[in-house]
Amino acid sequence: MTEESFNSKDYTTNNNLQKAEYDNCIFNNCNFSNIYLSGISFLECEFNNCNLSSVKLGETSFKDVLFTDCKLVGTPFNECDPFLLAITLKKCQLNLASFYNLKLNNTFFDNCKLEKTDFTNTDLKQSTFNNCDLNQAIFDNTNLEKVNFLTSYNYSISPSKNNIKGAQFSKNEIFGLLKDYNIIIR
Repeated sequence: MTEESFNSKDYTTNNNLQKAEYDNCIFNNCNFSNIYLSGISFLECEFNNCNLSSVKLGETSFKDVLFTDCKLVGTPFNECDPFLLAITLKKCQLNLASFYNLKLNNTFFDNCKLEKTDFTNTDLKQSTFNNCDLNQAIFDNTNLEKVNFLTSYNYSISPSKNNIKGAQFSKNEIFGLLKDYNIIIR
């Protein structure tokens, strides 16, 4: 399907999204919560104000996909097809999502809530977290080289467990890099 718009569809009531390739499609106010999107390909698509919480993403392709104002709670992005995976997330709720073991270089997270989101073994080189809440987000063996965290907050990142070479942090949130050391900062 090419250049189609899908508006206010509820795919959770026996109306699953047709398994196909979606190219330059726009999804507005759609509910995909808890459904199988496995094997579907999205190329240069937009999701606006959609609920994709706890979707099943086995071998789903997201290539140059924009998510804006979407609810993606518990979304297992780690199940996606990693080939050419490229996403942009703006004003999204990504609590408990998983990006485990993915290559997401140059990914833009803008004004997102990423509480308890798993970035273990993720390659985020040169990505940007603009004004994101990273409370209890998991960074373990994560490549954060040249990542911009200047306006983000509530992160806890261990420099000894992650590559933070050239990453940018604000002075106000520097304690998020030192929590593992049990030191007192006044």
